[in-house]
Amino acid sequence: MPIDLISAIDRQARTRPQAHALGDRQQWLDYAGLAGRLQGARRALAGLDLAAGDRVVIWAGKSVDTVVWLLAMLAEDIVPAPAHPGLRPEQVDHQLARCEARGLLADRPRLTQYGPSGIDAPWGWWPAGTAKPRPLSEPAALDLPPEPRDAPRPNPDRLAMLFFTSGSTGLPKGVMISEGNLDAGTRLVADYLGLRPDDVIAAILPLAFDYGFSQVTTGLSVGAAVYLDDYLLPADLKRPLLRESATVLAGTPGLLLPLSRQPWLTEAPRLRVLTHSGGSLPVTAVRRLRQARPATELFLMYGLTEAFRATFLPPEEVDAHPDSIGYPLAGTTIGVVDADGRLLGAGQPGQPGQPGELVQGGPLVAQGYVNEPEATAKRFRAPPPDWPDKSAERVVFSGDRVSMDEAGRLYFHGRLDQQIKVAGFRISPEEVESVAHAAPGVEEAVALGEPDPEGGNQRLVLHVAPEAADLESLRRYLRAHLAPYQQPAAIVVHTALPRSANGKFDRRALSATERP
Repeated sequence: MPIDLISAIDRQARTRPQAHALGDRQQWLDYAGLAGRLQGARRALAGLDLAAGDRVVIWAGKSVDTVVWLLAMLAEDIVPAPAHPGLRPEQVDHQLARCEARGLLADRPRLTQYGPSGIDAPWGWWPAGTAKPRPLSEPAALDLPPEPRDAPRPNPDRLAMLFFTSGSTGLPKGVMISEGNLDAGTRLVADYLGLRPDDVIAAILPLAFDYGFSQVTTGLSVGAAVYLDDYLLPADLKRPLLRESATVLAGTPGLLLPLSRQPWLTEAPRLRVLTHSGGSLPVTAVRRLRQARPATELFLMYGLTEAFRATFLPPEEVDAHPDSIGYPLAGTTIGVVDADGRLLGAGQPGQPGQPGELVQGGPLVAQGYVNEPEATAKRFRAPPPDWPDKSAERVVFSGDRVSMDEAGRLYFHGRLDQQIKVAGFRISPEEVESVAHAAPGVEEAVALGEPDPEGGNQRLVLHVAPEAADLESLRRYLRAHLAPYQQPAAIVVHTALPRSANGKFDRRALSATERP
């Protein structure tokens, strides 16, 4: 049982039974209610002929019931593989096949999409290889045992969850997260964020995203309240921040960029912690968030699904270093290597060193990709020569380009496979995007390298939103702040840039956009 989370919920149910635990737009459960629902869900899973270690894909909208099923699986040592609710049936089929799942647990809307189910129940269990699903009700609330149960210690090597991540190429891969990974990640993040029982965590990101599910585990582990909601437009954040008085909000650039422009952000009565991960947040957005919420702690973080979390920048350093992703987490070893796998040194005072690939070791490194031995061997490898942690046998090569300054702060420069080569010059998309974000009238920006129709290597195409952006003014601004070889060959305007299921800008979708 990972992170002793069920025992933590049990303790809260006995000591603070009426404290808010888990809510959505339809309901709030207190800790006594959550513990009782977990008992009912565990009993229901026991009736599905599942054994410890079995893998189950759960495909459902974000709700209290969805979280209860996920937690019940963890409690029973069943391995959940959450699927984003917006996936298509063929994508769910891929996930089922890749992880060799025993079946699909889905809510009624998703079950109807998957195939003719013939049932009219809130949930359905569709065993692999069968023609019809079995109807299931919402998890029933059962009484707690009269005495607390002794929870087993987490088994660091036992598989706990599967998170599917698409990366930049290929079909999505299932990252194998161990109980040790979940335990260490939950404790470390809850600790450095200073989460408290009186917090209200706004869980806005998808539960199929490790960063999104972490809002649930970290919040419940400390006895906080976790409020589940979805995000499409900035106004959707008014409910959690204003009505539910959330104290903690996690976001990707696709969420925090537009939020930083909302005049009502100053009205959020209790927001004390903002966290960012999932890509580069432009310095202009960092400045706007700090101006709107000077008393709110802003944590700039970095992590990848293959190792959950790697770094964070203490809030007191954000104003001086708004472009940094911070320092390595406690117990985590971070190195920067060149193309030959040799460790690079730090930069001079106030100056980041030579960029290279981020390599991470420590207790957060996942077990690899499920049923993908070649991809696992490519990404999860032996440490490079002179690795500081001599006890490490395996590290993860992130594929991300970073640099380090003399103080040990890291700076993100984008994906190695997204570097753009124009006329012999290598261009960082993030550098171009950062300048574009600072230009008047530009709210969103993504830079892509594409084949040059006139030959050569690539040409640089810049996508911006909104459509009202003044392109001539933007070009003048870019000429004043970027080198000649960094100027885009074309600028494409959009009403809004497309986003992936996890809220990041969707570079694949933009690559398919018709060009000028």
